[in-house]
Amino acid sequence: MATTINAVALDESPIPEQVARAKQTVDPYNVTGEIGDDGVMKAIDYSKLVEEFGTKLINKELLERFKRVTGKKPHRFLRRGIVFSHRDFELILDRYERGEPFFLYTGRGPSSDSVHVGHTIPFEFTKWLQDTFDVPLVIMLTDDEKFLFSEKRTIEEVQGYCSSNAKDIIAIGFDPAKTFIFSDFEFMGGAFYRNVVRLSKCITLNQARAIFGFNDSTNIGRIHFGSIQGATSWASSFPHIFGTDEKRTTQIPALISVRPPFVDILGEQYLLQINFTSLPLDLDFRMTRDVSARIHHAKPSLIHAKFLDALQGPGTKMSASIDESAIFMKDTANQIKNKINKYAFSGGKVTVEEHREKGGDSTVDVSFQYLRFFLEDDDELERIHVSYESGEMLTGELKAICIKELQAYVAAFQERRAKVDDAAVELFMERRPLQWVGNPRAPRVVPVVENSTDGADASEGGDGKLTKNQLKKLEKLKQIEAKKAQKAKEKEEQTASAA
Repeated sequence: MATTINAVALDESPIPEQVARAKQTVDPYNVTGEIGDDGVMKAIDYSKLVEEFGTKLINKELLERFKRVTGKKPHRFLRRGIVFSHRDFELILDRYERGEPFFLYTGRGPSSDSVHVGHTIPFEFTKWLQDTFDVPLVIMLTDDEKFLFSEKRTIEEVQGYCSSNAKDIIAIGFDPAKTFIFSDFEFMGGAFYRNVVRLSKCITLNQARAIFGFNDSTNIGRIHFGSIQGATSWASSFPHIFGTDEKRTTQIPALISVRPPFVDILGEQYLLQINFTSLPLDLDFRMTRDVSARIHHAKPSLIHAKFLDALQGPGTKMSASIDESAIFMKDTANQIKNKINKYAFSGGKVTVEEHREKGGDSTVDVSFQYLRFFLEDDDELERIHVSYESGEMLTGELKAICIKELQAYVAAFQERRAKVDDAAVELFMERRPLQWVGNPRAPRVVPVVENSTDGADASEGGDGKLTKNQLKKLEKLKQIEAKKAQKAKEKEEQTASAA
């Protein structure tokens, strides 16, 4: 006798609400998938976005060239098409191959102390890019943007989130010797503000309206913010890193990791991401690219990534204010287990028999999609995929694998985060020269930092070298990293010997 147990209900997976048919919406303010005739929201169709916005797909040939040029295996996000689109990424590979300088740029809008897995993904990928290319990175905390785009937040509130958010970012594992984190409120001035003004002079009100949908009620701060974000992609905004010779620094491009594509320009996940909508942030930087060409600056290059859906399934968006929408980096192992079991949308069939016969749909199953982001082993991911699609693996089994992977990911983050103190934040946000190598197989072409630090204390450190105090802080962080590495090694050895 066939059982009528609902395989999806066993895991308390939500059944989507039936709503009216609608096209997918991806603009600076909304990100929702298409709603089909069955009333179920579909995943974002990224091929349409590539076509609409004129970006290029990251294809097999580009990945092969990346491996050849860097000597490293592409990140799982690249291998699996999660980072899927770009503007001029091949030109960055050209520069790396020749040993010419470029830098990485990403950021976050400090709007909450609640950090979820969706926030960490663009930073994880950017860290990998930094480790792979060995180049400087600037991370922008857009506290001004969060104030301008909110009717309720105060300046004091958004500034209060900066330190906490900086600690979260540092906990990803960035190298302090080649990473500069800054708050717009604190860094504005000097070379940076000069570039903001240069860029803003080239943007008309009509252009801003056409790109972002501003109207007569929009405050002028919002209209102006695009020039602040854009100016960060110019190396000449950072003379303490690249020097003061603008004939050279204006020709150093940025590689911007545009965060899970089509990220809401007002959303918590703001920049990096930046982690993709009418490619909202892509639109912003496309505007910057146009201005850069007009005034003979190097155009920033961009790479775009896909969304990590909320627990509720395809086309939904995580929210820092809705606990059930995401796995948060403060969640306990038990909370992660309960959230996945209760809220993670399932691609399983209604009954066990039907699931065994027809298999699950991994394209809409949240647990499998999360494994695509977090599980490193390609062979294991494919084994899970085949087993679930064939019906051999049930939803509950798939969720158990996802739970284990996310518990390990969040626990490792929490361990690193606990070791980040105010001194670390102070070092990362200190205006100072950075140290990097670039391509070790090519002639080194690195700008010399001149004596002027453009507003920073020029009494020491203006010769391009780190001060004694900076070196002391850096050495302390290196010792911490060495201890963590040793601890991880000992743990691996214990595991190996137990096996």
